[in-house]
Amino acid sequence: MNTWENLLLIVVGIAVILACAYAAFNYFSVKKLEEGTERMEEIGSAIRTGANAFIKYEYKIVAIIGAVVAAVVLIIISWQAAIAFVIGAVMSAAAGWVGMKIATYCNVRVTNKARESRDLGKTLKVAFKGGSVMGLCVAGFALLGAVLVYLIFGLGAGQIAGVVEIGKHYGDKTYEAAKNFIGLPTNFTMTLSGYALGCSIIAMFNRVGGGIYTKAADMGADLVGKTEEHIPEDDPRNPATIADNVGDNVGDVAGLGSDLLESYVGAILSAVMLAGELFMHNIFTDTAFLSKMLLFPLVFAGCGLLACIIGISYIVLRTNLSKNVHMELNIATWISAGVTVVAGLVLSIFMFKDVGSGLGDIQNSAFTDVGFKIGAFSPWLAAVFGIVAGIVIGIISEYYTSYDYKPTKGIAAASKEGPALTVTQGLATGMISCMLPVVVLAVAIFGSYAIAGMYGVACAAFGMLSFVAATVSVDTYGPISDNAGGIAEMSYLDPEVREITDKLDSVGNTTAAIGKGFAIGSASFAALSLMTSYLFAFQEINLVEQLMLNLINPMTLCGALCGAALPFMFSGMLINAVAKAARQMVEEVRRQFNEIAGLREGKVLPDYKTCIEISSSGALKEMRIPCIMCILFPLVTGFVFGPMFVGGVLMGATISAIMLAIFCGNSGGAWDNAKKYIESGGVEGEEKGTPAHDASVVGDTVGDPLKDTVGPSLDILIKIMSTVSLATVVVFSNFNLFGWFAQLGWTIG
Repeated sequence: MNTWENLLLIVVGIAVILACAYAAFNYFSVKKLEEGTERMEEIGSAIRTGANAFIKYEYKIVAIIGAVVAAVVLIIISWQAAIAFVIGAVMSAAAGWVGMKIATYCNVRVTNKARESRDLGKTLKVAFKGGSVMGLCVAGFALLGAVLVYLIFGLGAGQIAGVVEIGKHYGDKTYEAAKNFIGLPTNFTMTLSGYALGCSIIAMFNRVGGGIYTKAADMGADLVGKTEEHIPEDDPRNPATIADNVGDNVGDVAGLGSDLLESYVGAILSAVMLAGELFMHNIFTDTAFLSKMLLFPLVFAGCGLLACIIGISYIVLRTNLSKNVHMELNIATWISAGVTVVAGLVLSIFMFKDVGSGLGDIQNSAFTDVGFKIGAFSPWLAAVFGIVAGIVIGIISEYYTSYDYKPTKGIAAASKEGPALTVTQGLATGMISCMLPVVVLAVAIFGSYAIAGMYGVACAAFGMLSFVAATVSVDTYGPISDNAGGIAEMSYLDPEVREITDKLDSVGNTTAAIGKGFAIGSASFAALSLMTSYLFAFQEINLVEQLMLNLINPMTLCGALCGAALPFMFSGMLINAVAKAARQMVEEVRRQFNEIAGLREGKVLPDYKTCIEISSSGALKEMRIPCIMCILFPLVTGFVFGPMFVGGVLMGATISAIMLAIFCGNSGGAWDNAKKYIESGGVEGEEKGTPAHDASVVGDTVGDPLKDTVGPSLDILIKIMSTVSLATVVVFSNFNLFGWFAQLGWTIG
């Protein structure tokens, strides 16, 4: 390695070490805090036990499936990709595990801080400190794994040198690249695909399994507890309330962490893989420029992680926080984003200034070949497009989901006319909310491409998630606060304590919608750059302009149609899974209220354990088919119909999933906050227990599986399909049923 490469990798290593050390410091400082009363300790322990039991069993199932996938990767791709797959799976699983552990320790301590201090700012600090453990671990573990793969396989095993040799011998039919076990070529981009695939599979199971668990419990608790028995949310008389709180940790925390880690890795590696494909196809031939393009995404992410440490410290290290929770969280995020932008500019100049004769040397052949229109500034400005797009999408999501604005207030007002209009208004709001984020994405894609070519689109992807540690910290604080409110209710604490936690939770609903916007936005960028790499992988071309996925070709069109339908089928399966488990939960909660004498009066406690078991068994049973389907669909169709059909599938699925994910996230968030708006007294004459509140609870229940199960899973769906397709296209482009028919003289399109 060159001296500057060593230096930059050291910077990334320092960022990872600092992030993990800071996470450990926050973890143990939270654990040192008091849990509160004996009753609070008992409830906190019950939630912790339930969450631990579920995730342990889930990880056993995932380990079995992961072992099978790793064996398949070993055989049809390469041993390097198989090891990278395991590294990715371990990093993703570790992030989910650590985040869940701190959430189950932090929730009761947030409640106690609110009980002791009666101060919103001090309570926010504890909740955010717990969330920061997840945020720092997500970015730290993701970068640690990526750097390990880069060092072990890219440099240590010589795969980057192999990329250089493939590029130098492009078009030379006598040259043979490294082969896998079945005699097909393998390279560094396929190893990177293995790492991304490992992250994606864990993320999918955590999101789907946790999402089914939490929403089944939440719906069962709400439908019977609130609308039938008219008892408060998280009332200790409700048999499903412990399961509901467990679900927040396994779904909204562990699932969230694995999800955003997967998005982060996918965004970074899509740029690295694209750079390798561009060089191997002779789009550019400067080997020094290749080294910079391969390393730039990792180092930019490292700079973003250092920026997030500064942003997180704004809240964690301050002694006095204001009562404006939203403002404090926004400032932490803005600091992280701002420092990332400045550091990225310095990095871009440092890395690319020597490629040409000057910073803006647009005549340099390497810059021209790749599409860098403003010289060394090109990748930085493309990344800024992604950062700005993410922030704007977040603002749009906030507008459509926060009860400070008209759309959510309109849903709350509609609740006075009954649940039908509540649901109708929420559906309309979610559908309308799709347009502006998509316009923002379109502008960012076009702008980043105009500035830096397809590599620029990939830069926009990792730019959008470059300060993911801050956004995940803000996201995770939400379910921690939600749990804290439940513990306050179940511990019979003063209503003032619940008011504090509810204020934190309300802001958390909005920040969660914003985080989901970042995830799906980055997925669209990453999917586009992965699509480019996918097309390069099986087409013999040496110009980006020659890349073609012809929709007039019936094979591609059929693939696009099937791909567009796939997210709807996937979403329907998840909603069905939630509904099936929720029905069992509703029946059990009703049974306990009817059969346990004294339960309604609060003289005895319900059987919490049975409800936890219903959610656990339902989630573990129902999560398998949807998760396995998204892995097998591109593989099976690839081996039957070939690469053009799968290309159509990827295009159709990406476009469809983006719309559906935005709709699900925003409509669900709006329904939830419309309910909270009524509970806070925002609708005159309406409060908890009124018909309007009951209607808003129905709307919230409809939105629960959309915003917390379906929406977050769709961005993983399109990335896992893209990654699987890219990793295996070399195989099914050579071996597929319709290709065999073509050899017999029968062709389509």
